[in-house]
Amino acid sequence: MKFLKIAIMALGIGVAGFAAAHSDEYLDTTKAPNGGQLRMAGAYHYELVIRPAGKDNANEVLVYVTDHGGKEISVAGATGTATILSNGKASVQLKPEGKNLMKGAGNFAASPDLKAVVSIGLAGHQPQQARFTPFATKVAESGHMHHQ
Repeated sequence: MKFLKIAIMALGIGVAGFAAAHSDEYLDTTKAPNGGQLRMAGAYHYELVIRPAGKDNANEVLVYVTDHGGKEISVAGATGTATILSNGKASVQLKPEGKNLMKGAGNFAASPDLKAVVSIGLAGHQPQQARFTPFATKVAESGHMHHQ
């Protein structure tokens, strides 16, 4: 009986540690492979990268999809959107490009208080969502937090 109690406690601690390891706070301390911000989305990690406007005046929105171990997940046949909130609201359609990349472009202000909601439906699966504050994290890393 004592062994069973210890085993149950150990399992509970392990599960709690696993959940905490994938919290937004933890992921903000993890260096993302493509320099973006990582978030949990169901069984996956989404990494959001926003590239500033180029000659067509549209910002690129890139979302890399991996599993919890960092293995690339195929986005073939996937659909997605990124809702950008930054001095207004913009909706960016995301389309598969490459093995694990969803990509789109839109006209929006890339301000420090930008928030994004990314929703991706992988082929044969229900869409999963993640919420991002990509530039707030970069500001925090520089030693100055953005005041809201």
